[in-house]
Amino acid sequence: MVTGRAALRLYGYGNWSGAVHVLVDADRRVQSTGFVLVERTTRMPESEKRLGVQCAPLVRALLDAARRSATMDEARGLIAEVIQRGAVTVAELVWELDAGSPRGSALVRRVLREMSANVHSVAEVHSRRLWQQSGLPTMLFNHKIADRSGNFIAMLDGWIDEVAFAWDIDSLDWHLAPVQYKRTVERRTRMQNHGIIVLPTLPSAVRDEPARVIADLRAHYALAVSRPRPRVHLMT
Repeated sequence: MVTGRAALRLYGYGNWSGAVHVLVDADRRVQSTGFVLVERTTRMPESEKRLGVQCAPLVRALLDAARRSATMDEARGLIAEVIQRGAVTVAELVWELDAGSPRGSALVRRVLREMSANVHSVAEVHSRRLWQQSGLPTMLFNHKIADRSGNFIAMLDGWIDEVAFAWDIDSLDWHLAPVQYKRTVERRTRMQNHGIIVLPTLPSAVRDEPARVIADLRAHYALAVSRPRPRVHLMT
């Protein structure tokens, strides 16, 4: 059965091109050749047919792809996309990883520890590290907030509750998704209407201009401190 990036593509994730990663039983003496990467396994899962092709289950295919990632960011990107779309959970990935071969698992375990901290994308991982360098108070990631009547306002990338300061990591895909861009603008306006101080930051700035982003964080935090805290709260 097909696994790894080729299987992920059949499930509708990523933009794979290249070798086709195939699982075979451990007692088979089949070698990799050409564009086919053969992996023998003692844990052959039940296959799922996708577009007429027998594939490993999504959890297994994702981990097989992540284990062969060259960098942390590559593994983060693979795992984050599938988790964000609600197709798998961190707990399911941890269980599968513990049950399987330890080969290549160290990098994946680091990514899953980050995901367990409720940080769901490559940009957010780097953002969390910048916050840790900023000297600012505790920041919560990916939490919902509500107004004083309990009405939902937004799900926030970063949130310092004591001063109602929101950090919004923008999407680089706005130009490809105008509907999503409209929702992002409306969401940000909704936060500002409730008196929340919002800092929007591009992922490219987090990556390329960390010193400026830290300065922006500190400046917006100071602005949030300078005004009365609005009556908003975390949703439980």
